Amino acid sequence: MKLVRFGDKGREKPGILLIDGRIVDLRTAFPGIPDIGERFFREDWPAKVAGTTAPALDPAGIRLGCPLDRPGKIICLGKNYAEHAKEGGFEAPARPLLFCKTGNTLNGPADPIVLPRSSRQVDWEVELAVVIGREGKRIPRQKALDYVAGFTVMNDVSGRDAQFADSQWFRGKSFDTFAPMGPALVTPDEIGDYRNLRLTAVVDGRVMQDGSTRDMIFDIPFLIENISEDITLLPGDVISTGTPAGVGIFRDPPVLLTAGSLVECRIEKIGALRNPVVAG
Repeated sequence: MKLVRFGDKGREKPGILLIDGRIVDLRTAFPGIPDIGERFFREDWPAKVAGTTAPALDPAGIRLGCPLDRPGKIICLGKNYAEHAKEGGFEAPARPLLFCKTGNTLNGPADPIVLPRSSRQVDWEVELAVVIGREGKRIPRQKALDYVAGFTVMNDVSGRDAQFADSQWFRGKSFDTFAPMGPALVTPDEIGDYRNLRLTAVVDGRVMQDGSTRDMIFDIPFLIENISEDITLLPGDVISTGTPAGVGIFRDPPVLLTAGSLVECRIEKIGALRNPVVAG
C-alpha cells in the first residue's frame, strides 16, 4: 500500500495512491480518520484502510504533499554509504553519525526547494527514509523491522558552506524546504528486500547519484537498535539512512544547485521526487 497526503499546502488529506496513479480519498470512507502522523499509526489505521474500495480521484491537478504530518523526529545518518564516505576523503565511521533535521524542512515531492540567503553551496542527497510505526525503546535488532511502518524517499538537501563552517550540521541541514519527501509512504510488504534498492539523483537531466542500499555501512535493524537504546522512537518518527556517492560538493569542480535547477530523487518500488529550485 502506498499512503499519501494530498491537497493544498497546509490542508492535506490522507489517501492511498493506486497503481494507475489515481488517489483514494480516505476521508470519504473514514470521516474520522486522523492525518498520517503519530495518532494514525498508534490507532493502527494502515490496517483499517487496507483494501478499501472507496472511489478514487483522477490525479490531474492534485498536489501531493509530504506523506507525513509533523513527525516528532527526523533523524539522519551521515557517511552511511561506503562509497560516499570515500568520495569525501573520510574514513568509514566506526559508529553511526547521527544528526537531525527540523520540521520546517519538510516539503512535498514536487514543491520548490528555496535557496537560503546564508548559503551558496546547496547540494542534494537522495536517501531511503524509514518511518516508525510503533513506540519503542531499546528495540533489539531481531525485532527492529516490526517497528517499521514503511519507507519513503527523502532528499537531504544540504547547505554545505553552513554545514562545514559551523563545525556541526544543524543549520546547514535545517533551512526551510530542505527535506522534500514522498511521493508516498510505502508499506514494507511492497518493498521486499530493502537491502537491495537502487537510488538515483538526476540534476538538470544529468545522473549524479546511482547507488544501492547494499552499500550501507549500518543497516536498518542496527540503526533502530542503536538509536532506540536511550531515545524513545515514536510512531511517525523518521530515520533517513544516508546517501550514496555522487553529491555535488565533492565533484571536481563542485556542482551546486542554483535557481532554475530541477532535482529528481528516485528509489525503486517507491517513486520519485521532482523538485524545482527557486531563489529565496
